[in-house]
Amino acid sequence: MPALLPPPRTGAARLLDPEHLTRVEDGERLHALLWRPGPGWRMVSSAVLGGGIAERAWVLNAQVAHGYRRTDPARHLAGLARAAGARGPGVGLMTAADVSAHGRARDGGAEAVATAGVSVRGWAAAPHECATGAAPPERTTWAAPPGTVNIVVALPVALSDAALVNAVMTATEAKVQALLDAGLDCSGTPTDAVCVAARAPRDGADVHAFAGPRSEWGARLARAVHRAVRAALPAVAHP
Repeated sequence: MPALLPPPRTGAARLLDPEHLTRVEDGERLHALLWRPGPGWRMVSSAVLGGGIAERAWVLNAQVAHGYRRTDPARHLAGLARAAGARGPGVGLMTAADVSAHGRARDGGAEAVATAGVSVRGWAAAPHECATGAAPPERTTWAAPPGTVNIVVALPVALSDAALVNAVMTATEAKVQALLDAGLDCSGTPTDAVCVAARAPRDGADVHAFAGPRSEWGARLARAVHRAVRAALPAVAHP
């Protein structure tokens, strides 16, 4: 009797394929996305844990309870990553949005995963009296409002430091375009975060110096981020 073999895989393997984790915390069932690409990646991020430019081995996007009041978010994220088995330095993002309802997209090798909560949103250059998200000087606690757009991007090529920063700009522009295309009158939320991962340079390999929206990889990144953010936005946000 012939053996039954699994069907062949179709399509290219994904670079950005996060695990879906769940936990119970503060009386709520909360979700998280953990991507563990391993060594050989340089990342640029604005995240509360692992921000800046450095080699990183994992990215965690964790949902927290509404009204989050812990004053040690970086330690909290690091503990969640360790509990999930992540090792080495990584990037930790935080949101009160349900990260299980994420959007993902790929374009020519660039891949993006986005989570989106837009209940607290506005324009970056809001009038001073209308600005939101800024804590008064006497406030010492840290809170994650229920509106946060978190974006993680993976590129299969190496980028210079300047190109990594350029990639953050491009991802942000694509996010704003997605919000406007969805009919939302905002440029984002006060707590949005981004992480762009690119391959670490290798001897003899090309290192791309540009990642703007008209460069080869910046254009792909922009299209992937735009589609991922649109897919992640709550249904009420779509016209």
